[in-house]
Amino acid sequence: MSSSGYEQTERTTPTRYRERASYDRATVHAILDDGYVCHLGFVRDGAPVVLPTLYGRVGERLYIHGSTGSRPLRAAGEAHEPGMPVCVTVTHVDGLVLARSAFNHTLNYRSVVIQGTARPVTDAEELTTALDALVDQAVPGRSADCRPATRKEVAATAVLRVDLAEVSAKVRNAPPADDAADAALPHWSGVVPVTTVYGAPVPAPGQDPGAPVPAYLTGR
Repeated sequence: MSSSGYEQTERTTPTRYRERASYDRATVHAILDDGYVCHLGFVRDGAPVVLPTLYGRVGERLYIHGSTGSRPLRAAGEAHEPGMPVCVTVTHVDGLVLARSAFNHTLNYRSVVIQGTARPVTDAEELTTALDALVDQAVPGRSADCRPATRKEVAATAVLRVDLAEVSAKVRNAPPADDAADAALPHWSGVVPVTTVYGAPVPAPGQDPGAPVPAYLTGR
């Protein structure tokens, strides 16, 4: 693994549209940092399971949120070998790509696929770092502006760590690829951009209506 990119492996080489794949570290980090929901895939009792959950990135480690009773956390703890093989994916949809033919419709997107081994975080200091990262991944700055978790809350929360080693990104950002034979057809062709928009923060019941909204929320 070089300082600027991840090593390409058989598992991180796509079978289709290989030209869209990237192993650039900055590209992977940017895609991960732009989201906070991932899909965690693993095998449980011989069957595939995929669960949506929250994540946070700290350097070359991805921390995945769970509870002490969740299936992936139990599976990781019960594994005969240290940790549990997993596949983690993160995807952002940036546009609906509408071609003149239904066959050529597609999406503009950014995605990351991580192959690796998930291990429960047991060190107290690392667990604190991981929990803060999970909060700040979704709302940067929030971990410093809320009550820290109690021992009971920490005991009920579990975190998996996956090292970023076998990783690939895949990106499409282009107009429709209309067939030449379709160019004269009357159907509209183009891209409908897709963006995430945050609304104005809504105070909780009992919140002082005059209390200022934190600065880290007003700029979202």
